[in-house]
Amino acid sequence: MSMVETADESAHEDAGRPSHSDDPDHQRRLHLRRRGHASLDRPEDEVLRTVGLDGAGVALREEKLLVNRQPQDTSRSIWTILRVHILTLFNLAIATCAVAIIVLGRWFDLVFCLAAVANVVIGVIQEYSAKRKLDAIALLHQDAVHVLRDGTECPVRLEEIVLDDAVVLRRGDQVPADGVVLAADGLDIDESLLTGEADAVGKRPGDPVLSGSAVLSGAGLVRVTAVGVDSHASQLAIEARRFAKVPSELRGALDTVAKWLTIALVPIAALIVNGQVQAIGGWAHALEHGAIEPAVVASVAAITAMIPQGLALMTTISFAVAALKLARDEVLIQEQPAVEILARVDTVCLDKTGTLTEGRIVFDGASPLTEDPELQQAGAQALAWFGADPNANPTALALAAPFTATPAQAPTAQVAFSSERRWSAVAFGAPPQLPPSDGQAPGQHPGQDPGHDGGPHPGTGVTDAMPGAWVLGAPEALLPATGGAAGQRERIEQLCAETTSRGLRTMVLCASNRPAGADSWFGDGAPEDAVALPVELVPVAVLTFREKVRDDARETLAYFRAQDVELKVISGDHPRTVAAVAREVGMAVEGDGYDARDLPEDPDERRAVLDGHSVFGRVSPEQKKGMVVALQEAGHVVAMTGDGINDALALKTADLGIAMGNGAPATKAVSRMVLLDSRFSRLPKVLAEGRQVIANMEQLAHLYLTKTAYAVLFGVVFSLLAWQYPLLPRQASTVDFLMIGLPTFFLALVPNQRRYVPGFLGRSLRFALPSGVVILAGMLAVNGYARWFAGFTGGAEAHGAAPGDASLQQVQTASVITLTIMGLWVLNLIARPMTRWKLTLVAAMYALLLLVLLVPASRTFHQFELPAPDLTAAAVGIGAVACLLLEGIHQLHRRRHAVTPGASGALGAPGSAGTAADARPHVTARTGG
Repeated sequence: MSMVETADESAHEDAGRPSHSDDPDHQRRLHLRRRGHASLDRPEDEVLRTVGLDGAGVALREEKLLVNRQPQDTSRSIWTILRVHILTLFNLAIATCAVAIIVLGRWFDLVFCLAAVANVVIGVIQEYSAKRKLDAIALLHQDAVHVLRDGTECPVRLEEIVLDDAVVLRRGDQVPADGVVLAADGLDIDESLLTGEADAVGKRPGDPVLSGSAVLSGAGLVRVTAVGVDSHASQLAIEARRFAKVPSELRGALDTVAKWLTIALVPIAALIVNGQVQAIGGWAHALEHGAIEPAVVASVAAITAMIPQGLALMTTISFAVAALKLARDEVLIQEQPAVEILARVDTVCLDKTGTLTEGRIVFDGASPLTEDPELQQAGAQALAWFGADPNANPTALALAAPFTATPAQAPTAQVAFSSERRWSAVAFGAPPQLPPSDGQAPGQHPGQDPGHDGGPHPGTGVTDAMPGAWVLGAPEALLPATGGAAGQRERIEQLCAETTSRGLRTMVLCASNRPAGADSWFGDGAPEDAVALPVELVPVAVLTFREKVRDDARETLAYFRAQDVELKVISGDHPRTVAAVAREVGMAVEGDGYDARDLPEDPDERRAVLDGHSVFGRVSPEQKKGMVVALQEAGHVVAMTGDGINDALALKTADLGIAMGNGAPATKAVSRMVLLDSRFSRLPKVLAEGRQVIANMEQLAHLYLTKTAYAVLFGVVFSLLAWQYPLLPRQASTVDFLMIGLPTFFLALVPNQRRYVPGFLGRSLRFALPSGVVILAGMLAVNGYARWFAGFTGGAEAHGAAPGDASLQQVQTASVITLTIMGLWVLNLIARPMTRWKLTLVAAMYALLLLVLLVPASRTFHQFELPAPDLTAAAVGIGAVACLLLEGIHQLHRRRHAVTPGASGALGAPGSAGTAADARPHVTARTGG
């Protein structure tokens, strides 16, 4: 019967049977229909097995774009990076004001744009450099794929594979595309990157294979059923790649302030413009004399002063500096707020395979089942052979380190491991021809005389015990074929059950001198399915294996527990195995882990299960995502670590996704952070950097939001009074530089390990709003003194004041003096406790103020004019009185929010002191796990 499938036959077949999403051919039909090529015939499997696709078939599929071109998912796109950093409310307001200044041709007043431009440039450069690094890493892992075409095996690039190609798979190969097995020779697949299941999955002809899995042992030929974006791995990656903004509290606070200001900006801007026009004589005067420019400039100065763009810049700089420091420790920060988020995390979800473990199997121990030293030594040599076999599976490879004395003679027969059989075997020497009655008695070990009682064989050495068949496999596959007393078999089964219950992989080594066939140790040489065990197996040893736990996992998890971070291990592996690994890394786990197949659908019941358990097995990718969402809905800040494609959805959904450097490219692309060297112990350093950023930025936010508060009050109150705004844009930018920009650059980088406490925006505003009122009062006082006692009249005539009267430039200079004095005192408050270098920093800012006021070039640029002595004295005196009031606000705020830093996880009030962060095994009775 022909296996060629046409579109009509497909439609008829679909009508006659239900659709199964796991049927590879059904998937092939769906993909072709989606791409508009439903009529494309499928070649016969027998043809593909022998010659593969011909040149015409390859060309046809290339013409129809049925090629394995993958989505560009190794990193975030440059558009995504630009969108995050450019499209913000702050930038919109700044850009609007900049356009107004450019139209007026007042280029010197564009200084306020520098912070916004620097903010974008620094953020884009840092994240784009991370993108390039990930792209470079992805290119290093693109190996050639071997396909069968026109009867010849040839190498092609990953993107050159076409639908229906016959792909040749061998041990160590990655499966490049979804497909169905055409032929298999002991083909075992590792699907842990897709499912989290660490055990190998045996594949036979007709079984599906998925891209992203890897060949552990054996070989096979696979027909490709889905290419490019239609593959299973690509679909997971595409869903995970959907854009989601990082939940940063720092940036969230900035967005909240921006939203409030945006809502208020239009009415405030209208009020300011009208007030500034009234201050120069009213609308009629401004329009008649073309004097609208001073009002526009004053309005821009008021509006830009309200926007805490310096806080946004310092946040970006702090993130960038932290990212650079962490890059030296092999931690790649893909999105800047990832540093801050780890400081806020209270729950870490950990994948097992590849995260807590290294993804490889290691030897645990051996329990001998015989007292014969010759048989024990021979068994050790047989195990050395299994470990050194080039086709060994990961479990057998673990024997290479502890067992190194391989047999001197070459094997005469061997059987590769198969997940279906669950055993592998090797034989030395020719199979004996004697029947049981004339030769070896059942139960005798290899090398034993027919009349010997089973004890040590006199006069024999290792080579005497070596000939015969040696079988290594699962207890349930080998023990039924063993001889001996029933009690001994029961004892072995109990021993195997006990080791398995502890989450250890358990295997049995058996020996035999009774071949399975007349002339063959393992059958008559028929196809693989006919391979048989030798007769009367003699158990030699029980071997246990475990997954290699990362050396730094226990210490790192202990650190997180000490920081009151809750830990959840979620894996696709067996719950018992997951629980064993969890216990090995120091987690208190009773019994097996929770089987996620029993997770309730009800959200409340699911949250209750998550609260009551810490270890979960058999978790699907969708369930991992659902568990992260459930924890987030319960109010937790969740970090997720993983390396496989099955972790990608959960990593993207988590507040912080952390990928291992040896993980799947798609997983690294959707994560916020990548541990390039896959060392789990890097995370405490990241936590320390995050604490420094968020604690320092809370202190600086007091200063920045104080500036925003008084700027809003300036604009509103001065406009309501019809008083001209007290500063030019360039003057306001210089004051910002002296009291905020330069000093906070240094303060933002000070080490600070105080623990995170939610709600820093509220705490900052409770300090900033009353401080802003005091500064407003100081500015009103100095401007009122100028009007009532220094002869300043305001309005349009203020530019040409009478002799002896204060001019507009003098009043603006006096306002700069008073404002800077008050602003530097706020700087003094948030920098406490004061140290020598902090005192030097504050004193340097006062000295810079004098230089700005006295240097001729600076006076010309800023349009300063030194005020009369009485106005100067008033400016300084008013500033000093305001400083006393600010000190009182600080002391009240400190008492209200003071908490004990340290183990409670509390964060002290700004200005309070921070707390610092914190013998080679043989198969003998002496060998143990």
